[in-house]
Amino acid sequence: MQSTFGLTAGELLAVELPPGPAWVEVVHRCWNDGVPFLPLDVRLGENERRRLIDRAKPAALLDATGELTVFTPGEPVTEGVAVVVASSGTSGEPRLVELRRSAIEASVASSTASLGIGGADPWISCLTPAHIGGLLVLLRAEILEVPAVVQNGFDAAAVEAARQRGAHVSLVPALVGRLLEFGGGQAPGGLLLVGGSALEPELRTRAERGGARVVQTYGLTESCGGVVYDGAPFDGTSVRIGDHGRIELRGPTIMEGYRNDAVATGEAFDVQGWLRTGDAGSIDADGRVRVHGRLDEAIRTGAETVWPDEVERALADHPKVRDVAVAGRPRSGWGQEVVAFIVPVSIDAPPDVAEMRAFLADRLAAFKAPRELILVAEIPRTASGKVRRSALPST
Repeated sequence: MQSTFGLTAGELLAVELPPGPAWVEVVHRCWNDGVPFLPLDVRLGENERRRLIDRAKPAALLDATGELTVFTPGEPVTEGVAVVVASSGTSGEPRLVELRRSAIEASVASSTASLGIGGADPWISCLTPAHIGGLLVLLRAEILEVPAVVQNGFDAAAVEAARQRGAHVSLVPALVGRLLEFGGGQAPGGLLLVGGSALEPELRTRAERGGARVVQTYGLTESCGGVVYDGAPFDGTSVRIGDHGRIELRGPTIMEGYRNDAVATGEAFDVQGWLRTGDAGSIDADGRVRVHGRLDEAIRTGAETVWPDEVERALADHPKVRDVAVAGRPRSGWGQEVVAFIVPVSIDAPPDVAEMRAFLADRLAAFKAPRELILVAEIPRTASGKVRRSALPST
């Protein structure tokens, strides 16, 4: 039986629409017709777009004009897969994550239970559906049959107005900062669910000072988004620490695998079915999960290990710093040294490395403080707000 898109259940539909209300109908039709779909980021360059489509091998492409382009042949998806989502691609080509319908339903149910919110509460959609955080808002609205306040992008005034009426919003840290700059997010109302990367403590404090509820999430595209809220794993989700401090996950929300990439899928799981994330962390005596950072971004300086996220959070509190990224660079005799890339609040009065090291003296061990400071106009980030360290200037 064919769906309203002319596709048979199991044939992949690539959807190339900008963020906005049109996505509500697309998600509704695909979910109810059993048509698996791949949201494409409209900001991709043409070469990136072509490579993604070539690897995904969809049966058809729906574009912003409503035109449906049919490809012959398309590669069918695994039975039960409802959505294919491109990973964030912080260190290379994004992988195509296949998520089962049951995994999405488990994610929505577990999130709602963990947050302790009403199942009928509305949600604000202001993130791109091409990434799991934005897509889950639309899927949540569809599955729970709740209203979704859908924006064409991020509008701080509209987000705050809807939040004050009780709507919850999913944001990345950069957008929390923009909401606070507008003057919103600092009073009771719908909660701020924050994912994508770590939220700076100062931003969280500002939001909570007036009574706002903030929840920091940890998860991956491969885990169908956040599965750890404020350090507490979902019921049914298991977290353990493997070799080299690697966070490993198992539970009902975990991906089926990477589309058309059996080698990468095999590398992602151990023989017991644990998903081997690329993140390092620890679990405290109360069972709370703490994320240290990406394993491949750890800075090895002398005999010490420095996690860039920790240094970035500390430096972000300096009044002369607008944005910051930290990375390791080769240093003779030490392996690497810590380098800070700073976007200054004022180019006429930028901080210097001595000032930064003095600022960190009471906050971090001396070996974690940057040995070099480089001023930049902006920090390269993914759409979800993660620093793209491979795109930072070389030194």
